Amino acid sequence: MRHAVVTGASSGIGEAIVKHLLADGWQVTGLSRRIVSLDTPHFTSLNVDITDPEAFSLVLSHLSPPEAVIHAAGMMAAAPLGQLTNETSTSLWRLHVQACEILFNYFAPRMSAGGRFVAIGSRTSSGAAGRSQYVATKAAMVGMVRSWAAELAPRGITANVVAPGATQTPMLLAPGRETSPPKCPPIGRFIAPEEVASLVGFLLSEASAAITGQEIVICGGASLA
Repeated sequence: MRHAVVTGASSGIGEAIVKHLLADGWQVTGLSRRIVSLDTPHFTSLNVDITDPEAFSLVLSHLSPPEAVIHAAGMMAAAPLGQLTNETSTSLWRLHVQACEILFNYFAPRMSAGGRFVAIGSRTSSGAAGRSQYVATKAAMVGMVRSWAAELAPRGITANVVAPGATQTPMLLAPGRETSPPKCPPIGRFIAPEEVASLVGFLLSEASAAITGQEIVICGGASLA
């Protein structure tokens, strides 16, 4: 049975990915700040603060090498110039960039050919008014993953970023979004987390073996504007 490690497994896109992979026959280890209870022997929930490098690295050291690693943990922060804080910047960086680096850096040397890395980015990685700190970390994620994809390609391992637009998760209306509220995309509704999970599932399949180093946007047409 194929094994996948998923961060941010307790809610939103991460939770949807966990459920999608379980339905697809994967063994899944979910990492999050709270324990997740699912009625299946194929899921293991581990409680860890992945922004704590020592605690995160310790948990990873007890896991067997997976066939897939998905970094789905994320948080939203919005503030205009004049209201940016170092605290927010540091929190976002530790979660989106540092944790992703620790995760991929640990498993890459241990992964066999056919392995898959996926990071959940954002379609706003090229810029969004009022969300510069959030955008900066998602843009950094894209640069890192593309660099790692180039390193891993000769070993038959892929690495990609899935970049959702406005997705119907608790983060959609997170505190601070009042300065830049989410806009409904042209399809007339917000994206379902299950739709993002399906795209991730495809990137873990054998059919996606030639796709690597890409930022794949799923935004309901929002990027057309």
